[in-house]
Amino acid sequence: MHPTRSDDVVVSFPRPATDLATWRTVMRCAMVPMDIEELPQVAFRGHFQYADVDGVLLFQMATTAHVVRRSQAAISSSDTRYYKMSLQLAGQAYLEQDERIAELHPGDLAIYDTHRPYTLTFPETSQALVMIIPQSKVSLSPEQLSSVTATVFPSGGGLGRMINPFFVELGKNLEHLTGSYASRLVRSAVDLMETLLVQEVDSRFPCETSTVRYLGREVQDYIQEHLSDADMTPASIAAHHFISLRHLYTVFAEEGHTVSAWIRARRLEKIRRDLTDPLYSQRAVSWIASKWGLHDAAHFSRVFKAEYGVAPSAYRRLHQQHQLTAVG
Repeated sequence: MHPTRSDDVVVSFPRPATDLATWRTVMRCAMVPMDIEELPQVAFRGHFQYADVDGVLLFQMATTAHVVRRSQAAISSSDTRYYKMSLQLAGQAYLEQDERIAELHPGDLAIYDTHRPYTLTFPETSQALVMIIPQSKVSLSPEQLSSVTATVFPSGGGLGRMINPFFVELGKNLEHLTGSYASRLVRSAVDLMETLLVQEVDSRFPCETSTVRYLGREVQDYIQEHLSDADMTPASIAAHHFISLRHLYTVFAEEGHTVSAWIRARRLEKIRRDLTDPLYSQRAVSWIASKWGLHDAAHFSRVFKAEYGVAPSAYRRLHQQHQLTAVG
């Protein structure tokens, strides 16, 4: 182990460390197209560990000073949309997106969206955890998330006091993120990140200048709480909130969704999670689907395959095989 020092920052690089050309190839393949440049008079070196759990990638990286840029030209409308969480573990970093700049110190984290340009500057040797989450796993809309990109969530204040340390320990222990319980840990990580974001969105709009935005959050929370209710329909949701169906459709149109599609996506995500949960490994697929309000087995199988590209029983089997391989 040979430490690289920059001012008071010491990060150890296991030998051999990765050079810039190799780092570019690995990161572009694992993440999204982006430009990675070393800073003048600083030869790049980097080392990483990673874990891939249910489509969520986690990278724990130690690097010398460098800059990462994702330009508008590199973004394609056909690209899968990801949200990235960057947690600083050592050193300093600057995240720029949506005309905001987040200055990150150890323990701080920030969120950014791969569907819009961003720049990450590491002016010194540093260490960071990056969690890459498909948009489909986050209930916040792109519009809601755009209000909190490049925002510092410090470890010393608010919910960060409880949540950030979880991510710090996660980044330090990626080698343990294997086996049947890895899904639960990563699920908890995504839920904690979303809790942090929702609290920030709500704090920025306490009175919600947009009545539609406020109502949308209220309706979505109601739906999340009643996903197991097979009788929940747009009509029953509208009636519960004392609004017309037309008004309900308008609320969701503001966020780019239909009501039924949003409910279906949330249910399928809950089912997908339970299919990989060791707690339900002995439960029938149909039981899990019914648990989340989908009682028609044939219909459920069709919509699940349309969403995830594989039948639910095959999805569970493939996940179990992957976990056995990872443990082996």
